[in-house]
Amino acid sequence: MTRLVDLSVPTEQTDSEATPVKIDLLDHVAGATVLGLSPEDFPGGMAISNETVTLTTHTGTHMDAPLHYGPLTGDAPARSIDQVPLEWCYGPGVRLDFRDVPPGQGITVTMLEEEFSRIGHVPVAGDIVLLWTGADALWGSSDYLTTFAGLTGEGTVFLAEHGVKVIGIDAWGMDRPIPHMIEDYRRTGDRSVLWPAHVAGRTHPYLQLEKLAHLGDLPGPTGYMVACFPVPVTGAGAGWTRVVAICDA
Repeated sequence: MTRLVDLSVPTEQTDSEATPVKIDLLDHVAGATVLGLSPEDFPGGMAISNETVTLTTHTGTHMDAPLHYGPLTGDAPARSIDQVPLEWCYGPGVRLDFRDVPPGQGITVTMLEEEFSRIGHVPVAGDIVLLWTGADALWGSSDYLTTFAGLTGEGTVFLAEHGVKVIGIDAWGMDRPIPHMIEDYRRTGDRSVLWPAHVAGRTHPYLQLEKLAHLGDLPGPTGYMVACFPVPVTGAGAGWTRVVAICDA
């Protein structure tokens, strides 16, 4: 028997989104009048409803494509989200526990190596690596936007060079919080501190899953499959994704 674990946050109006989500509801009464009819013309005295949702491609749980990181991957045009190979989006899940890394800090290669050693797993091509920071506990609060650990550029390259094509995190973003990166840049003038995990994707093609949730509900570090197929928004750098782990019950 199979058990499904939802690893996604809802798409909703919340302080945890940097860009507000707007949801306009057309209810069952108005659904009739826009068609020039009355609700009484429909079975049960009700028409059908509809919603108009205004959001970004980075709202809710979503996947970033190489085009988000830059126009090129190496010397080739970067793939948009509708060009992402679906084969990359289904594979064995590997959960790495970094809940002890303080918010604002980076997850380094050494940390990755130590965690892989702890769980007894060597990363291989096809693995979908899930970074468990615990930041999803802040969902619903504005603190979610700035209180999490992020992956370093070197850590990103380390995973990509092991053949990993999908890296996910249960936080607002893959890199450290924006205020931390900007503060470091203003202090040092070092451009490499700005979005290093994203920029690494310009030379090492991979996909990001951001705003994951419920990684603690997984049965362990490994032993399940993850499905994370994105909505193919033509020409876009990201797309919404319902991420699900498929586990043995």
